[in-house]
Amino acid sequence: MEHLPIHPAESARPLVLLTAPQLRSSQTTQSIMRDVLIALTPALIAATVIFGLRAALVVLTALVSCVGFEHLWCMLRRMPTTVSDLSAAVTGLLLAFNIPSTCPLYMVVLGSFVAIVMTKELFGGIGCNFANPAVVGRIFLAVTFPVAMTTFAPPRVTLPVAPIVDEVSSATPLAPSARAHSLMELFLGTHTGVLGETCAIALLVGFVYLLVRRVITWHVPVTYVGVVALLSLLVGRDPLEQVLEGGLLLGAIYMATDYTTTPATLRGRIVFAVGCGLITCLIRFWGNLNEGVAYSILFMNLLVPHIDVLTRNVPVGGERSGGGRHE
Repeated sequence: MEHLPIHPAESARPLVLLTAPQLRSSQTTQSIMRDVLIALTPALIAATVIFGLRAALVVLTALVSCVGFEHLWCMLRRMPTTVSDLSAAVTGLLLAFNIPSTCPLYMVVLGSFVAIVMTKELFGGIGCNFANPAVVGRIFLAVTFPVAMTTFAPPRVTLPVAPIVDEVSSATPLAPSARAHSLMELFLGTHTGVLGETCAIALLVGFVYLLVRRVITWHVPVTYVGVVALLSLLVGRDPLEQVLEGGLLLGAIYMATDYTTTPATLRGRIVFAVGCGLITCLIRFWGNLNEGVAYSILFMNLLVPHIDVLTRNVPVGGERSGGGRHE
């Protein structure tokens, strides 16, 4: 067989082989994370207005510590810093949104360390983490410092019907002893809770932005929220209260849609969202905790490799076999 001549420039170019599919997109990690930060901005503004400058201080502490820990890790490993991809900033903002404004700042730093170093970097960095870092950081703080994580400051902006108190200590506004909130309070966020979960309208505005930008699809958030609403109706709970109170919208829109820790196929994502909804309701209705969003997302994150195998697409005429993650 005659060998074709190879141009010297071509021979010097390294040959890189990648597994299918070979997809090209104008989106980058940085652009995606930037869109997530933009989507979270309305909730950040709402948290600052509702809970005051202490909320902004908690957010700033989480952002600086998450970015700082990632940069320090890269320095220790003598690797190029990865903070410019903005993933650490997103983790810091989401972690802060899962913390009450009254939480001591050193606890925020500890939660950031668990999220960035122990959950993300020790497993290989972005794309290799086994669970959503912000979820793990939030659960670590909830288990280690339960009193601090369940002590909420009163909202600084209240509707005329809302009573003013100095401090509310309960597991979450979903607690049976908590005062019932009007739908307007739930939409506007003028009630107690962690920073990012109270203002439903701000979270929904960010959701619409992410859909328009095609950063996420509707399947996981809508399925997750729909399962919770349906099960709430079946057991005699108010579906609107169960959806708007607690961290369901925050978790369903911004944490259950993480690229790395959700299934690759559409069928897998639906299974994932249904599982999150079922576990959330089991914990809320019959467990010892009043809020189960973070725990449900973590549990389903651990099942993602198995869901991927069981729901992966099979080529026409092919057979389902072995492991691996394929679309």
